[in-house]
Amino acid sequence: MVEDSSTRTVPIKLNVDKSAADLLHQTTDHFLDAANYVVDVAWGPDWKITSKQKLHDQTYYDVRDHSPLPANLVQAARNRAAEAVKGVVERWKEGKKASKPHFTSRFASYDARTITVNDDHATLATIDGRVTAEFVLPNEQRDTPHSAYLLNDDYAVKGATLHYDTVEGCFYLHVRTKPAVENDDAEQGDAKHVSVLGVDLGITNIATTSTGRFWSGGELNHWHREYENRRGDLQQTGTRWAHEDVQRVGRKQTERFEQMLHTISNELVEEALENDCTHIVFEQLKGIRERLPSAKSVHKWAFHRLYEYVTYKAESVGLVVKQINPEYTSQRCSKCGFTHENNRPHNNGQDEFGCLKCGYDVHADYNASKNIGLKYLRDQQKSGRGGAPVGVRLNSGTLNVNGEYSPTPLSG
Repeated sequence: MVEDSSTRTVPIKLNVDKSAADLLHQTTDHFLDAANYVVDVAWGPDWKITSKQKLHDQTYYDVRDHSPLPANLVQAARNRAAEAVKGVVERWKEGKKASKPHFTSRFASYDARTITVNDDHATLATIDGRVTAEFVLPNEQRDTPHSAYLLNDDYAVKGATLHYDTVEGCFYLHVRTKPAVENDDAEQGDAKHVSVLGVDLGITNIATTSTGRFWSGGELNHWHREYENRRGDLQQTGTRWAHEDVQRVGRKQTERFEQMLHTISNELVEEALENDCTHIVFEQLKGIRERLPSAKSVHKWAFHRLYEYVTYKAESVGLVVKQINPEYTSQRCSKCGFTHENNRPHNNGQDEFGCLKCGYDVHADYNASKNIGLKYLRDQQKSGRGGAPVGVRLNSGTLNVNGEYSPTPLSG
């Protein structure tokens, strides 16, 4: 895989339990088999296929039929095979010798759809759901690639490759990072108009859009409390059966939550399409626990997973998904622009937003979602990357970059 000069790779030692390690071993075995199978298909006697699309058409369904790999890892294996074959062809064109690629070291390639990288752990897709891998990190005070790139807000994670070190007997994650450029819209779609669906994330409502749709977090919060109570009771028992039951209940909870998040992500994408949006813009996920003091680890996990699901589903239908720094979006009035912390006191325990200047009274999450969309549009306008902005989609019209409202034209 070719990396540009700005990419920095950070090797991270992983700490996983036996069941997770077994799944990672099986996943890398199947990934290796899938990649080599695609190379075999690409390597004809009189031609070499380097097109990822052609290789997808010729290999995807065969691999899916014979491998337990999830769809996104099948695609990643195809991509690695295509890149390897293309590398050989390019060497030939330069007059250099090169032979048919063959992968021998077990590995798996991950992207934003298949891995979530946090400060101290990652969750990775496997042949049987996701596993959590804790990071074994050096002292934070030392000058290491981890502090320079992984834990540095100026760098963003772009992907990772999982390897197994047979000498040490442990897994390593090679995380690829690049300088973070806020709202770097190099996509061709951004040369056209930009119509944004803003999305605010929260505890009471897990997601709220600028069109006024709310997805309640009640089910997530209820079942998480039930699980915590059940886990506490079982841990007090202290038996091996109780320990296994804790794990079983935990898996059931994760499956329930993932199904709920799949449903929400589908509906978010549908909401964007129904409102002719080109972009779905979320608040930045990094640091969300600090912005939402009442959020638990399960909420942070849910926000990241929801973003992942929306990203790959939106991309498949031509939508762009971005994150925006949400600074002041909860305090700013989306109607008049007046920003003050008392517009939304953090300690009032209420969901209302009340502008001290113009008196605009609205649900706080809805107000924030509109501001998220507006902030994105304004940043695009300042950078000159926004093409021809249309506005932030509302339930009855649009807001342009100046905050001016335009109603939806009546049909007929």
